[in-house]
Amino acid sequence: MSKNTRSFAAALAAGAILFTAACSSDSDAAPADTESASGARSVIEPGEANPMIAQGVEISGDATVYKSSGIGPTALNDDAAEGSPESYIDTEQFSGGTLPSGVTVTEAQGIGVLKKIRDNLEDQGYALEDVVTMRVFLDNAPGTDRADYAGWNRAYRQFFANTNLDTDATELVPMGTAEPSAPIERNSARPSRFALEVASLPVQGWLVEVEVDAVK
Repeated sequence: MSKNTRSFAAALAAGAILFTAACSSDSDAAPADTESASGARSVIEPGEANPMIAQGVEISGDATVYKSSGIGPTALNDDAAEGSPESYIDTEQFSGGTLPSGVTVTEAQGIGVLKKIRDNLEDQGYALEDVVTMRVFLDNAPGTDRADYAGWNRAYRQFFANTNLDTDATELVPMGTAEPSAPIERNSARPSRFALEVASLPVQGWLVEVEVDAVK
């Protein structure tokens, strides 16, 4: 997969905050709808009890929208070389910067980034449950030729889309290759989202940068 430039990614992110979803051309079934506490309406593929993202999100005209800047991980791992991807491992989550079996650096950075987004939202009176759209920029780790989408998605499921829409039960999620367990943050929100691999991110060592829109 060829890398996209940052400007191309930003162009894709621009636009209105009203999203609509089209049904699959080979299905006559209408997408299911879910409504968040904020009143935003997410369009979900019919028959999906635990989808990762919404097909689209509709936001009413009287909503208040908070748009975050791009947020990357914080350098917390003093045992790693400055500016290395490993220096941005969240040592509050991973003691000493040591990653459990199967946990990738992208996954660890993603967890740190989503914690920072949670804190950013709470400082402004929002919560992760209020997130309706998400833009994700990934760089590939040194020695690899492709961004680690699987590691990012595991990190994402620790904070988003980890409830069953039919039963409201908490879905267990894996961290690395460990057996699935309770997520870090139970959250039924399923934002509309894109994730792109980019040529580089603005801080040396970052593999993950995320922007969100939250609504109330």
